[in-house]
Amino acid sequence: MLTICCNKNTEIEDRPDFESGDVEDPEVAYKLPDINLSNWKVTLPIGNPTEVHPPEILDYATNETLKTFMYNDSIAGALVFYTYPNASTANSSYSRTELRELMNPADKGATNWTFKQGGKMKGTLAMGDISKDHSGNYHRAIIMQIHGRLTDEQRDLIDEDDNNAPPMLKIYWVNGNVRVKTKVLKNLNNSYEELLHTNAWGDDDGHTFAEDVGFEKFTLEVKVSEGSMEVILNDNESVVYDDIHIEKWSVFENYFKAGNYLVSKDDGAFAKVKYYTLEISH
Repeated sequence: MLTICCNKNTEIEDRPDFESGDVEDPEVAYKLPDINLSNWKVTLPIGNPTEVHPPEILDYATNETLKTFMYNDSIAGALVFYTYPNASTANSSYSRTELRELMNPADKGATNWTFKQGGKMKGTLAMGDISKDHSGNYHRAIIMQIHGRLTDEQRDLIDEDDNNAPPMLKIYWVNGNVRVKTKVLKNLNNSYEELLHTNAWGDDDGHTFAEDVGFEKFTLEVKVSEGSMEVILNDNESVVYDDIHIEKWSVFENYFKAGNYLVSKDDGAFAKVKYYTLEISH
């Protein structure tokens, strides 16, 4: 079952058509984003692709590899994630400057969580700037994810060569709107082993929140617990997933992702996503 709710008492101010980028008040004092990177690694759109782990990621402002792609907007108090089409991961054709949760940084991502264990991710962010396609529409970017992961035992059971599993949740910025996509099982009668295959899962129809965030600052919260996943925009609109597909998803481990995953390979495409705050808990 998918449940959508909206606080009708909250007025959403009408805004004129937005343009990419925003102008900061020059009188605002310098400030830093409220983000602890100790439990995150980042994937960059360069190399094969390049990844930077803790503790090196903590010095992103002076790290020669990172500072082109992760840098402070100290007027806005945001951490900017910049990316463009170039290197991609083995299971994708798109590039990213994106954080991946590390519950235990020492094991490089081997420790993850299940929906039964639960978790929450909350961030305040904004689209800083993004290119347009040949039709004049802004390109899309994924700004938050919950990604599945096979245990080593599951990987060996289905004879896979890596631990990759499908992403249960992708949250997009699309032409100023926030759009949610989740996975649904194609055959509800699949066996345990069949559930583990990526091709057992398809995409749902998606949900677009009513509020137009444009290039303004907004807050996203993702809450997961056994049999349930909720996405909340600006403490005003909420979409809840608590159906059989979420129940079946319990076979997988998971991890949070956040940042800038540009869904385009167009020449000259780019995106800059600003994160003001980001926190996770389990």
